[in-house]
Amino acid sequence: MAAIFACHCGSEKEGEAAVEPIKAFGEPAMVQLGPISYSAVNMMLDDGFPKGALNYWKSSFLSALTDEAIDSMVAQFSTCPSGMTGMILEHIHGVASGIRPEDTAFPHRATGYNLLIASEWLESADTDSNIEWTRETYNILEQFMSDGSYVNYLGDDETSDRIKSAYEVNFDRLQKLKTRYDPDNVFHLNQNIVPG
Repeated sequence: MAAIFACHCGSEKEGEAAVEPIKAFGEPAMVQLGPISYSAVNMMLDDGFPKGALNYWKSSFLSALTDEAIDSMVAQFSTCPSGMTGMILEHIHGVASGIRPEDTAFPHRATGYNLLIASEWLESADTDSNIEWTRETYNILEQFMSDGSYVNYLGDDETSDRIKSAYEVNFDRLQKLKTRYDPDNVFHLNQNIVPG
């Protein structure tokens, strides 16, 4: 099954016009598009990640969303060991791509797609097979990926190069700020920038 999550931040009338092509595409099994609060948008995937579930994620931005990339994603997903796992494509566009990379910590402002392989399972006995599938899938899809990564999706087994790729042109500036305000790296429980 494929699901499309849409969000339009603007007037209800503009939003209805923006989602009309999505609603008209094919014959969907279910359509639940309508006005909701911004906080509800941020929580709409929460039920898909229940308490106690085990997770392993790999992610990167795509160079392009080609037919070959899509075919490879579909082929790999058909071998997924867990029904809870998802492959998520996030479209970066519109206002988000109209900001200069150096204006915020997040530098990935080119119009394009981010791929998240969000593996999830419930039984610890299934951990090795799910992690192995995720890594294998990532390696197969790597040919379609760019160098950039989204820091919030990096796992604890990533290299420092991957963390650097999450900040790209902003890394040196952010490392100076980290060194100034958190020289002892108190805030270190995420994939953060280590003081220089």
